[in-house]
Amino acid sequence: MENSTRSAQDKKYISVREWADNHGVSERTARNYCAQGKIDGAYLVGKTWNIPAGAELPRRKKEPAISPLLLALREQKRAKIKGGIYHRVQIDLTYNSNHIEGSRLTHDQTRYIFETNTIGIYDDVVNVDDIIETTNHFRAIDYIIDCTSDKLTEAYIKYLHYLLKSGTSDDRKEWFRVGDYKKLPNEVGGNDTVESENVHREIKALLKEYNAIKYPSFENIVDFHQRFEAIHPFQDGNGRVGRLIMFRECLRLGYVPFIITDQLKLFYYNGLRNWPEIKGYLMDTCLTAQDNFKCLLDKFRIRY
Repeated sequence: MENSTRSAQDKKYISVREWADNHGVSERTARNYCAQGKIDGAYLVGKTWNIPAGAELPRRKKEPAISPLLLALREQKRAKIKGGIYHRVQIDLTYNSNHIEGSRLTHDQTRYIFETNTIGIYDDVVNVDDIIETTNHFRAIDYIIDCTSDKLTEAYIKYLHYLLKSGTSDDRKEWFRVGDYKKLPNEVGGNDTVESENVHREIKALLKEYNAIKYPSFENIVDFHQRFEAIHPFQDGNGRVGRLIMFRECLRLGYVPFIITDQLKLFYYNGLRNWPEIKGYLMDTCLTAQDNFKCLLDKFRIRY
C-alpha cells in the first residue's frame, strides 16, 4: 500500500528537463525558477528538483518598476560620477562589443578614451575607425540609458546604427547606408542572411511579434537577438547594435543585463548558429554572462 501511494505521488512530479521541454525554456532557466521559488510546489531532493507536472511558467503580474541598476546608471551619467557602475558599463560594454567585431583597441586604451576624451596611444598603429566607433559606442550606450522606455521600433534601431557608424570610413562610401538598412547582400559566419529588399518586411514582422508580448521573458529577449542577427539588416554593425538592444531590453524589463566577453565569444557564436535547433547553448552563454555581471553589481552594491 505504501509503495503504491509513493508511486502515485511520484507521477505528479516531473524532472527539470521534462518541465523545461514542456514549456520551451532551457533547463538552466527552469532550475533558476525553482531556486528562486517561482514554481509553486517544486522541491529539492539532494541536487535534483522535482516539479509538479501541472506547474505553469512564472508570469509577471504588474509592470516592471525601474530597476536599481537603471536608476544608478541615469544618476551617475547625469552627475558625471567617475569610478561607478556607469563608468564601468561604458568601458566594459564598449570594449568587449567592439573587440568581438575586430577592434584592436585594448581595454586600457578604451578606458583612456572614455576617461580623458583623448587618444593617448603611442608606439602602435591604430585604425581611426576603431577610435571613432569607440566614442560612438559611448554615445549609443547613453542613448539606451536615456531612452530605455521608448518603444522598440525600426526608427530606434536605425538611430542606434547611425550613432555607431557616423563619421567612420564607411560613412564616406556611397553604397554604405549609415542609419539605414543594407543595400548589398551580405553573410554572417558563412551563412546567408535576408536579402536587402526583404529586410524592412522581416524586421517589421519581428518587431510586431516581439512588441505584442506584454511582458517579454529573458528568453524572449535572447530569441529576438538571434533572429535580428540572422536577418542582419545593416551592411556592418549588426552585432553591436543587436547587443545594445539586448542590454537595453534587460534594463527596460528589470532583468540583470550582461556583456558578452572575449572568453564567451566562441560559445556566443555557437549559440547563435544553433539556436533554431538547440536553444540551450545560447541561453547558457547569456546566463553565464549574466552571472558575471551580477558579481559586478555586488561589487557596487546594486540590488537586482
